[in-house]
Amino acid sequence: MGLRLDQRLFSKVTVVFAALVLSLFNRVLVSTTGSTFNDAVHITAIVGESVVFNCQVEFPAEHPVPYVLQWEKKGLDIPIFIWYDNYPTHSGSGYEGRVARVSQDSPYGLASLNLTNIQESDQGWYACKVVFLNRSPTNKNGTWFHLDVHAPPKFVTIPGEVQYINVGDSIILNCQAVGTPTPEIVWFKDATDVQPTTTVGIFNDGTELRISNIRTEDIGDYTCIARNGEGQISHTARVLIAGGAVIMSPPTNQTKLEGEKVEFTCGAKAMPGNVTVRWSRDGAFVKSISSLETRVTIKKDGSMVINPVSADDSGQYLCEVSNGIGDPQSASAYLNVEYPAKVTFTPTIQYLPFRLAGVVQCYIKANPPLQYVTWTKDKRLLEPYQQKDIVIMNNGSLLFTRVNQNHQGRYTCTPYNAQGTQGSSGQMEVLVRKPPTFTVEPENMYQRKISESVEMHCDAQEAEGTQKPKIQWQRRDGAPLPKGRHSIHGGNITIENLRKTDFGYYHCVASNEVATIVTTTHLVVEGTQPHAPYNVSANASETTVTLQWLPGYSGGPDYKQDYTIWYKEPGMADWSTIPVTPSGSTQVTINRLTPDTTYEFQVVGKNALGDGMLSKVISIKTLAAVPLTVAKKTSPAPPVTELPPPPSDDVVDYSDLILPTESSGATLYPPVFRPKGPKPGPPRNVSIAEVKNGFVISWQAPLERAHLVRYYVINYKTDGIWRTLNKAQIRAEDTRYLVKSLVGGRTYYFRVVAYSLKSFENSEEIKFPVPARVKHKAITAGVVGGLLFFIVAIILSVCAVKICNKRKRRKHEKAYNMVACRITDARNGGQIPGTSQVPLKKITGEELASC
Repeated sequence: MGLRLDQRLFSKVTVVFAALVLSLFNRVLVSTTGSTFNDAVHITAIVGESVVFNCQVEFPAEHPVPYVLQWEKKGLDIPIFIWYDNYPTHSGSGYEGRVARVSQDSPYGLASLNLTNIQESDQGWYACKVVFLNRSPTNKNGTWFHLDVHAPPKFVTIPGEVQYINVGDSIILNCQAVGTPTPEIVWFKDATDVQPTTTVGIFNDGTELRISNIRTEDIGDYTCIARNGEGQISHTARVLIAGGAVIMSPPTNQTKLEGEKVEFTCGAKAMPGNVTVRWSRDGAFVKSISSLETRVTIKKDGSMVINPVSADDSGQYLCEVSNGIGDPQSASAYLNVEYPAKVTFTPTIQYLPFRLAGVVQCYIKANPPLQYVTWTKDKRLLEPYQQKDIVIMNNGSLLFTRVNQNHQGRYTCTPYNAQGTQGSSGQMEVLVRKPPTFTVEPENMYQRKISESVEMHCDAQEAEGTQKPKIQWQRRDGAPLPKGRHSIHGGNITIENLRKTDFGYYHCVASNEVATIVTTTHLVVEGTQPHAPYNVSANASETTVTLQWLPGYSGGPDYKQDYTIWYKEPGMADWSTIPVTPSGSTQVTINRLTPDTTYEFQVVGKNALGDGMLSKVISIKTLAAVPLTVAKKTSPAPPVTELPPPPSDDVVDYSDLILPTESSGATLYPPVFRPKGPKPGPPRNVSIAEVKNGFVISWQAPLERAHLVRYYVINYKTDGIWRTLNKAQIRAEDTRYLVKSLVGGRTYYFRVVAYSLKSFENSEEIKFPVPARVKHKAITAGVVGGLLFFIVAIILSVCAVKICNKRKRRKHEKAYNMVACRITDARNGGQIPGTSQVPLKKITGEELASC
């Protein structure tokens, strides 16, 4: 009973205390502190942390007296904390359990407040107020605090995790977040930051990612990241095309060694995402191929693993994805399995035909390709290159050009490639036997009329110790024998109700284990339309094509055939025809064709029975039109009805061309040339500048469609028509051209023409007056050169005269000396018998000198 009275008394005291404090604070000025906002203490905290507002208490005369502590938050009518000694504390709404007065032995002031588990709503202004009971207010107690609460980002708006969209539509991904400081929003696509393009943009401070005109390349995972100094968060939205599955990571070609592991990727995305992946090779599901069944695995992500790979696994593998909507999408890749060269089969016995050519096979499989094969005969290394009658073929087999008995024996072969070899073959017994021989051969040619029958005979006999040969008939062109109209009895073949298609060459083939022998006959079926011409060839100019061909069978000796040419442009439905003249000619020229255009041609023969079969189609392209040297026509103008259409920007102006004439002397007008295909842009900024050795014409490549330019041509004129300046085509990468001679004092006009494969475009014209001094320079140079040449000629003439005079003087001196010597001899009594002459004698140099 006493305890209950104490509790009731305590509650009444608390109520009285709270009423007392509130009435006291109503009497006392609320601003008991001497602080202002400018003097406030600023505190920063992070959500969830704790903070202490340090507030000192200064007692009057430094003697402790009773006081009441109150903490207020600006904007709230009720204090968040009230304390008075020995009375229960008061905590405001939302602050229960989070505010408390610090202990008295703490380093903080007695009025300090501890705020725990800080929330974003706690941010704001706080006031510490100390009131001394029954005392006048003081301006020294209390402080203003500002709490700045920092919070990591938190999303308030995010896009859905999966976004389905149709191709060509647009989408907006909205991503908004709050936090302190304000978060920054960035976007990523598949781990790569999003770069704005013409169809992709980021708006509204990064909160919106907009994609217009959705394409397959836009499929992917888009991640929104909100970050500030306190942390970051992210959210990913997957954008998928609504509809069928799309392959995002197709398989690629791979090369592996036998025994290794190979994995082909085939990643796909779709809406809905129930994608099924099917792998096949040569149209067969890989799991149904017995050789692959135990070694192939298809993973959940669609990739296919073959472990280990074998030599037979090489091939094209097809990945097909589908989610049940639309047609399946597929992609393929080639698996190339390399392995050492190996022998796949070893026959125990092989035969060679005596005195004929024969082959001993080495059955080889190799990847990379076979490099060489070594052979042994009777366990000794065989060197075919040292024997004139044995050759190793490209496939490694041995070719015996003329078989004899010495070639019989036991052989083995060992193949090699870049990966080495898997070993030798087993021993092969090679036996030399005589080949079969024909006992009956068909005639060289059988001539029959249409609807008649023909029987062609053939038989062969085996050699001793060999099997009887098997007789077969074949057409040389590989076509099948006429179904239902032929029969073979023994070695003879009979063909009934002959048709035009039965015309041709037939083989009688006799074969046994030793050799295969063949004999041929020709079956001619008369009374039919002509056979198709063959070996059709063509030569083209700008506007003509000349065709040549070999005639097919005319249908019989009583029939003569004529020819007709069929031609058209590819893609056109209707053919044009031209009869060939003169009759029976196997060559013709088709005129009036369009330059730089592809045409298709066929030749068909005709006899009295009707049209024959068309030849194979041949395609040829006429040459591109080459700019002609132009000059005014001097021939009379043709009648108005024959004139070509008036010139325009893309039509040659015939009034400025030199045109050829026909055999009659009349002017030949070729078809109007209209350029086809896209034009390049016009060359830009054409200019001309004088340099030391001439003039340089410069220009810039077109701004538009510059990749179409194949070459440039420079045109010029003075007061007449345009002419071509450059002799050869100027390459597309060159934009300068040197002109070494222009006439001084004359005005020139220039333009640069950019040519594509089938069209062209002109630059603007530029005007350039050549300075008159250019001409004067040339005259001065000529005069100076002439003077120099004249001076050099005078000097050479003087030198020549001096040299001639010197030679004459030496000659005279020599003659004088000889005469002097003769006179001296005469004086000494020397004389030729019977004459009055003094004989000459050989004298030495000393004698001549003394003489």
